[in-house]
Amino acid sequence: MIVAEDSALLRQGIVRLLLDEGFEVPAECGEAGAPLLGLVAAHRPDAVLLDIRMPPTHTDEGLVAAAAIRAAHLGTGVLLLSQYVETTDTVRALAEDARGFGYLLKERVADIGELAGALKRVAAGETVVDPLVVERLLRAPRTAGPLDELTAREREVLALMAEGRSNEAIAQRLVIGGKTVETHVRNIFTKLGLAADLLDHRRVMAVLAYLRA
Repeated sequence: MIVAEDSALLRQGIVRLLLDEGFEVPAECGEAGAPLLGLVAAHRPDAVLLDIRMPPTHTDEGLVAAAAIRAAHLGTGVLLLSQYVETTDTVRALAEDARGFGYLLKERVADIGELAGALKRVAAGETVVDPLVVERLLRAPRTAGPLDELTAREREVLALMAEGRSNEAIAQRLVIGGKTVETHVRNIFTKLGLAADLLDHRRVMAVLAYLRA
């Protein structure tokens, strides 16, 4: 695991907490440019945790670095950690392949266990997106497509899938039975045209379709 955060105090605190959770953190970085990309190339981590707005301009350096990491290192997950909800073209481009992609808001990460769980899922190729980011993506203008075939409840289930929630967690959140969730998930797969495929995990592909829309 590599941590990229320009605030030294926050970065060191995150690193210490991750070490306490059993993660290996061979490197940390306060910049999102060449220094970070060099560390990723040297250590080939399972995942990189990085802020979106970093020096020198504090605009989109983290997003640019995330795109470069995903392009050069297919097996490395990227978890964006930010104070802001960004739904720019760069974020959407990153979500074109949602596998191993995450986006959490700093103020909404309740505890280290939540962050550790998100990093593990991203490193395993899953997708973890903060509910506020999902909501903003959902409200954004989009063209008509297969998602329009989903019922309101199916869209709720898919949104929770995009947050990285399991069927059990979705059932608890929506106060419905596990079998009902399974039915909704199957309907989502069918309506999105996601046939059973050993090469592509349908849950990830459904989230990918959702983020692309």
